[in-house]
Amino acid sequence: MKRYAQSLLVVWATLVLPQAALAQSADTATAALVPAPLGYATVVEEARRLVIADQAERGYPGIAIAVSVDGETVWSEGFGFANLEQRVPMWPSVKFRVGSISKSMTAAAVATLVEAERLDLDAPIQRYVQSFPAKTQPVTARQLGGHLAGIRHYKGDENLIDEQYDTVSEALTIFSADPLEHPPGSKFLYTSHGFNLLSAVVEGAAGEDFLTYMREAVFRPLGMGETVADHVTPIIAGRTSYYVRDDEGRVVNAPWVNNSYKWAGGGFLSTTEDVLRFANAHLGDDYLSRDSRRLLFTEQHTTAGEGVGYGLGWFVATDDAGRRLLSHAGGSIGGTSLMIMQPETGVVVVGLINLSGAENGVVRDVLRLFVDAADMTTSEP
Repeated sequence: MKRYAQSLLVVWATLVLPQAALAQSADTATAALVPAPLGYATVVEEARRLVIADQAERGYPGIAIAVSVDGETVWSEGFGFANLEQRVPMWPSVKFRVGSISKSMTAAAVATLVEAERLDLDAPIQRYVQSFPAKTQPVTARQLGGHLAGIRHYKGDENLIDEQYDTVSEALTIFSADPLEHPPGSKFLYTSHGFNLLSAVVEGAAGEDFLTYMREAVFRPLGMGETVADHVTPIIAGRTSYYVRDDEGRVVNAPWVNNSYKWAGGGFLSTTEDVLRFANAHLGDDYLSRDSRRLLFTEQHTTAGEGVGYGLGWFVATDDAGRRLLSHAGGSIGGTSLMIMQPETGVVVVGLINLSGAENGVVRDVLRLFVDAADMTTSEP
């Protein structure tokens, strides 16, 4: 049986992956099996047991998980299947729909433009997106990035859109004529459409289309070579299959959707290891300045002074011990994702699942294990 499974894996890789990608994936799969760095072998084994038990209990098709401490990857592994029908094993190099982790990636692009003094976060967005109709009160990029602008979220089955949108501006027509849900700044209303509008602001400030700017300002500088827009027609090497549960709770193939209407709000594909690289880039000064990271990670407030638990593209919170937690979760058709980090211990955990609406609490459990281990390591004489 083991030999048969290995043969299936080789056949799938030969048919689906280009040779360069195949070599990379094979190296990654092997890396998942090497001993963990000194001091983390025990916690890796405990974390593996947690993930295996959670998958068995909840029955999601596959999960990939990666952990780093102080920028060093200490664990990266896949469990279950990237494709159930073909029994293709899950690898750390598999590309998932990362959903709203795309918002954090968009926020990084915003920060680079602010650093370059090409974007004023507090100017009315029409300075950068002249085609977007003015509302009863001005809306700013800062408000869009903190879900405070009053732009609505999905209505009806909009998350099941299957039409192609060729430009960011074209996608804005889905909601551009609608009134604001509340005066800007007065309430927190989570909205992917708000981030889609923010991507149009990025285009106006950068002077180029959003996907090009993301590639040149975020993905390429951070070595995120496996992170791409979720175009539905091209063959994308290593892309997972997508699953949902039907009304009876059975895992079935996800419906066909086209995410071209929401690149910034939830339209990127990525791997656990690329997302890990992205998160780690926010723990030092090499990519973004301290001021930029403060911009992203400082909790925004309503006009009444109420904290909203969100900075600019990142959720901000504290754990039971009072330590900062910086994170973003994502839910998409055929995907559930979580990126979470604890800056003081330098622990980052990324977990990606190829099933809609999956419970991702095990990723937080893994974070706690490694934060405790990092605490013990740093407190040793």
